[in-house]
Amino acid sequence: MSRVDARTAILMTLPPLLWAGNAVVGRLTVGSVPPLMLNCLRWALAALILMPLGWKALRDPRAIAVRWKYLLAIGLLGVGSYNSLQYLALVTTTPINVTLIAASLPVWMLAIGALLHDEHPTRRQIAGAFLSLAGVLLVIARGDLSTLARVHFVAGDLYVLVAIIAWAFYSWLLARPPESMRGAQRPDWDWAGFLLIQMLFGLAGSSVAAGAEAAITHASIHWSPWVVLALLYVAIGPSIIAYRCWGLGVTQAGPALASFFGNLTPVFAAVMSAAALHEAPQWFHGAAFALIVGGIVVSSRR
Repeated sequence: MSRVDARTAILMTLPPLLWAGNAVVGRLTVGSVPPLMLNCLRWALAALILMPLGWKALRDPRAIAVRWKYLLAIGLLGVGSYNSLQYLALVTTTPINVTLIAASLPVWMLAIGALLHDEHPTRRQIAGAFLSLAGVLLVIARGDLSTLARVHFVAGDLYVLVAIIAWAFYSWLLARPPESMRGAQRPDWDWAGFLLIQMLFGLAGSSVAAGAEAAITHASIHWSPWVVLALLYVAIGPSIIAYRCWGLGVTQAGPALASFFGNLTPVFAAVMSAAALHEAPQWFHGAAFALIVGGIVVSSRR
């Protein structure tokens, strides 16, 4: 695991900040846009926006066809499954449960690394995971740890757990791609082309899920200026910008360390929610931020 320099820290902090906004916006669109349709529209719009930058990667369909298994896997895990389940979870369970389960990401990252990639966690990584998790729990409890005893889980929480595991596999696939995506064998795709291909493969699964949702629930979109602005935000910020930064950060710092930065998401989400409700940030927001950053620092030291 490499040390964290200033550039890597910025790269890995931007995604949780943007994803926190995604969670807040996704919650606010409940009732206006069905969750699976929201995910499908999000990535369709993101692909259209990215097309002028990444279209060159589509000129060689054979290069894509040879690597279709890997591209389908990362597309379905990172674009299709994770985001669909996240939006679905915002409807079926409570935000406190979502953030609590999402806080287990470092655990899944370390477990997958040990089981599939022979990268066993160090004592520093384990200590960093505990510090990071403590910070998330402090936010969830709003400074009162007795609140955690009153948390009740429902069947919908399974969506969040599956989403987090899918994201952990996605991150490891980015950091440890197959031979056909390494060195000289990797096609000459720039970041925009590679991300566009991921989106298109992910859209295949998202479209099927959205179609099934429409057929079963008969839910429709209630268009408004707010819905248009929400779609633009989730298509540009949490999709294009965040995924680009996450891909760079995972490659440079490794999936395990990146997962600790992911735990900044509930802290940012809590501050954003407080701002939306015209509430000032509380002391536990700062304390939680310090604990999570402490976990990052401890786990990243050699």
